[in-house]
Amino acid sequence: MAFLSSMDIVASGITAQHLRLDVISENVTNMNTTRTEDGGGGPYRRKVVVFQAEEGRNAFRDVMARAMNGRVSNLRGTRTAGVRVVEIAEDPSDFKLKYDPYDPDANDDGYVELPNVDLVKEVADAMAASQAYSADVTAFNLLKNVISAAMEVGR
Repeated sequence: MAFLSSMDIVASGITAQHLRLDVISENVTNMNTTRTEDGGGGPYRRKVVVFQAEEGRNAFRDVMARAMNGRVSNLRGTRTAGVRVVEIAEDPSDFKLKYDPYDPDANDDGYVELPNVDLVKEVADAMAASQAYSADVTAFNLLKNVISAAMEVGR
């Protein structure tokens, strides 16, 4: 059932890129937020999604080891290949400063800290995530067509 693991790989990519697009849209939405919910936390800090490749190599080894020990398993809980989101991290880069002594969020020197969100960077990241999402959807549709053709051979 190798095609099922292929579907898992593609689906993990779709899910990861969807989350990445959600985080990018949150960044763009908050690019002018100078005060976070807690009131004293300062401006919004840009978030980034951190991915990790899942190799899934051990799944076959685990199944073989269980078979050698006489334990039969239905493969639930085995790790499949793909990508997973490790964390949604905050960008540690410095905040931008704008001189506006009349702003209620200005410090004693009259500067307001603005979020570290750069619209050009966010648009570029969104384009990359969108292209990766589109590639995953194309791979999924191709895999679906291959499976359909294989089913036709069996008739």
